[in-house]
Amino acid sequence: MVVLSKIYTRTGDKGETALGNGSRVAKHALRVTAYGTVDETNATVGLARLHAEGDLAEALKRIQNDLFDLGADLCLPDQDKDGELPYTPLRMIAGQVDRLESEIDAMNARLTPLRSFILPGGTPLAAHLHLCRTVSRRAERLAVELAEGEAVNPEAVKYLNRLSDWFFVAGRIANDEGKGDVLWVPGLTR
Repeated sequence: MVVLSKIYTRTGDKGETALGNGSRVAKHALRVTAYGTVDETNATVGLARLHAEGDLAEALKRIQNDLFDLGADLCLPDQDKDGELPYTPLRMIAGQVDRLESEIDAMNARLTPLRSFILPGGTPLAAHLHLCRTVSRRAERLAVELAEGEAVNPEAVKYLNRLSDWFFVAGRIANDEGKGDVLWVPGLTR
C-alpha cells in the first residue's frame, strides 16, 4: 500500500529525481520523460472520462489503472542501485495487451470501414479520445527510443502501440459509431 503523508520532499530541487530502484537521474532523462508522458496520457484519459458513459467509461477507467501499472514498469530499471531488486516488480503483461486487442476488435465490428482519413473531432468525447491517441503515440515513441539504449519490457511498448489504436477506434464509436466522423478532404482549401 502507498502512503503519501508529505507531498514535497525537496529532493528534486537540483533537477534530479529517483527511479523506482532508488537510483537518481536527471529529471529530463529519457526514462523519466517516457513515464512522465504516460502520466500525461493518463491525465488526458481523465478528461475523456468526463464525457464517457457506460462500457466506454468503464474501459477508460481500466486503462487509467493500466497506465499507472505502465508508469511503474517504466520507472523501474531491471535492477536496483545495488544490482538486484529485493521484490518482484510490477510489469505489464501480455494479457493487458490482449484485452485491448479484444476491445478494439469488438468496437471495430460495429463500424463501417473507413474510406478516408478522419480529422480529430466530432463529439467532445471523440475529440478528447483523439487527444489521448496523440499523447499515447508520443509516449510510445519515447518508450521505443528508451528501449534502444536501455532494457524496457516489450509488453510496455506493445501496450502503448495498441492503446493508441484503441483510442482511435473508441473515438469513432464516440462519433455515433463512425456516422459523425469528420472526414479529411485532401486539398480542400487550395
